[in-house]
Amino acid sequence: MLYKTDAEIVLMKEAALLVSKTLTEVAKILKPGITTMDIDKLCATFVKDHKAIPSFLNYRGYPYTICASVNEVVVHGFPNKKNLKEGDVVSIDMGVILNGWHGDHAYTFILGEVSNEILQLVRVTKESLYKGIEQAIINNRIGDISYAIQEHTEKKYGYGVVRELVGHGLGRSLHEDPQVPNYGKRGNGPKLKENLVLAIEPMINLGTRDVVTESDGWTVRTKDGKPSVHFEHDVCVKRDKALILSDYSIIETAEKANTNLNSKYY
Repeated sequence: MLYKTDAEIVLMKEAALLVSKTLTEVAKILKPGITTMDIDKLCATFVKDHKAIPSFLNYRGYPYTICASVNEVVVHGFPNKKNLKEGDVVSIDMGVILNGWHGDHAYTFILGEVSNEILQLVRVTKESLYKGIEQAIINNRIGDISYAIQEHTEKKYGYGVVRELVGHGLGRSLHEDPQVPNYGKRGNGPKLKENLVLAIEPMINLGTRDVVTESDGWTVRTKDGKPSVHFEHDVCVKRDKALILSDYSIIETAEKANTNLNSKYY
């Protein structure tokens, strides 16, 4: 595992915050009728204007700036020209390279009115992210993060916790060791040391945990066609409390100001 210096953490925070700022721009313009391809173009321009490089574009052949995962798509959805509609659950995941360091995180938005069942799924998934982050402190283990997420989502609410996709270390590479599953046992896995940076990212399904990958080799959907929700923060391990490098507060402010978005899950 690769540990960063304090100076490198400052640079990583700048990269993470650029992702947050880009997702904030998405929160400002999301509405029924817009396409995920429109969002991809917006993000590509915003990143370029801030002298950064999209992390995802051409990564292992991935052809877009963002992953846009709608409703039953868990992650890695290709942007397309289909109009988004009222009731869609839209997860945007993206990364940037700024000054040689990666930022990578995700946020799920709700367009208009949805059932209380979906509102709860979004709320609980977001809560589980922070419960995982609470465990990202020195001398804990990866399994403590994993257990906290699984306990809050699967054991408490009966949701499906995706097994095939996991969080990861982050730094000069988009994916570094260790892997950070969203399920596991307390006390298991590598011990956490100061200035390890993790992308913690619960991917939680309303129904079964089982997923299928489309023929494009990227798009991952729930096997039962029920919605999935994805939240992700960049987190630095510290002694008493993890340092969150990304910033949801600016995204949430824009989300609440956009009358086309539903923030009743708060």
